Amino acid sequence: MATQPTNTANTSKSTQNSLLITEIKDGVVVMKDGSLRGVILGSAINFDLMSSQEQDAVEFAFQGFLNSLHFPIQIVIKSQKIDLDGYIEKLHGLRSEQSNDLLGLLMDDYIANIRALVDEVNIMDKQIYVVVPFFPPVTTAKTVSLISGIQAALQPTPVITVTEDDFKQYKQELSQRMSQVSSGLSQMGIRAIALGTQELIDLYYSWYNPDVAVNEKLIDASQLQTPVVTKGEGRAPRGPLPGAPV
Repeated sequence: MATQPTNTANTSKSTQNSLLITEIKDGVVVMKDGSLRGVILGSAINFDLMSSQEQDAVEFAFQGFLNSLHFPIQIVIKSQKIDLDGYIEKLHGLRSEQSNDLLGLLMDDYIANIRALVDEVNIMDKQIYVVVPFFPPVTTAKTVSLISGIQAALQPTPVITVTEDDFKQYKQELSQRMSQVSSGLSQMGIRAIALGTQELIDLYYSWYNPDVAVNEKLIDASQLQTPVVTKGEGRAPRGPLPGAPV
C-alpha cells in the first residue's frame, strides 16, 4: 500500500472529501484508510412468540456467536418508510390485463385502499445490517509524540491506495469473515444475505440522503461515469456546448 498524493486545492473543492469511502466494487466498500467493509442484511425473528426453551437456545447461540469472533462487527438497525410505488405500479399493470369486470372493480378498490393507506399512514420498516470490517496489516510503525499525534488527528485522513492484487487478497479474507458471520446468524434462525455493489450504493445513498432518496431514486451504478465532480480551472471553451441551446 502507498499513500496517494493529494492536492489540497482540489481536495477542498470536492464534496466527497467529507466521506470516508473511496470506492465500492465487487460487493466491497473500500475506505480511505485502505480497510474494507462488507455488509450483511439479516432477517428478523419473532423472539417474543418463542417458548422459553427456544428463547434460551437463541440467547446461547448469540453468546456463542459473539465468543467465536476474533474481529469486531457493527450491528446497525435502520428504520425507513416502505416504498410501495413499485407494488402499486405492478397492480396497475395487472389491472390493465384483467378482462373480468367484477375482478377489475375489486382490483380498483384494492389499489385505492393501498394508496390511501400509504398517504395517510407512515408505514415503517426496520432493516438489520451487520458490518464486517477487514483492516490490512500495518507494514511499518511510527512512534509519534503526543503533539504530533493530535495534529495528525485534526488533519484529513490520508487516502491509501490499494493495489489490485492486495484487494483480491483482502477481499478473500473479508469473505471468510462474512461467511463466519453468516453461519453464526443462521444458527439463531436469522437469514443472512451479503449485499452486492448496487445494493451497497443504494444503502449508502439513502443513508447520506434520507430526504432526497425518498423521491429521487438512484440510477444503476453502471451508468455512473464521473466518480468525482470538482470545480474547473477556468479552461472551459467559450463557445456553446454541442447540443446545448443557443
